[in-house]
Amino acid sequence: MPNPEEFFDDIYHYTSLDETAAHYAKFAQAYEAAMEQGGYVTPGRCAGALDAAGADKTAPVLDIGCGSGLSGLALKTQGFLTLDGTDYSEEMLAQARGKNIYRALWQADLTRPDEERAESYDAINAAGVLNPAHAPPEALDNAMAMLRPAGLFVFSLNDHAISDGGYEGRIHMLLDAGFADLLHREYGDHMPAKDLNAWVYVLRKR
Repeated sequence: MPNPEEFFDDIYHYTSLDETAAHYAKFAQAYEAAMEQGGYVTPGRCAGALDAAGADKTAPVLDIGCGSGLSGLALKTQGFLTLDGTDYSEEMLAQARGKNIYRALWQADLTRPDEERAESYDAINAAGVLNPAHAPPEALDNAMAMLRPAGLFVFSLNDHAISDGGYEGRIHMLLDAGFADLLHREYGDHMPAKDLNAWVYVLRKR
């Protein structure tokens, strides 16, 4: 198994999905050890923010970029009962399947709209997913399209994503155009051992 410490060597420098997918395929079995070493707290922050925003815990939640299932475990711990998950990496999905916490799991490319699931969910979670190595700012639009009206979208933007500028610009566009309302925005820990912080947002679709 690869050294978990090596997971962070290049992950924030990739510029294509293929590079990122290959990295996650290599480190799938070491991923959770790497996150533990980094002190990864964002899944819990996102799950708590979704709960505080009043999300219906009996309605299905779509966990996009679910990875090995750490975000799903945080949602389950917060009391959410029905979880679906997507990820670009089949190897990471295999890790998530082993936890038996998701109703359904499937491979998905966050850069492309999922028209089959348009307006299908009351809540969507994207913890630690939206950054240049994983999904571009347009992924925000694709996630919003899968929400029903008044649905809640919780997501994080770490320091790397904020420095990109495109994500915050996309959020302002959604708010200014009247597509969504901002319910929550808080800066805090993301991966303390790596000196990384993140904003956690909750948007409500109009």
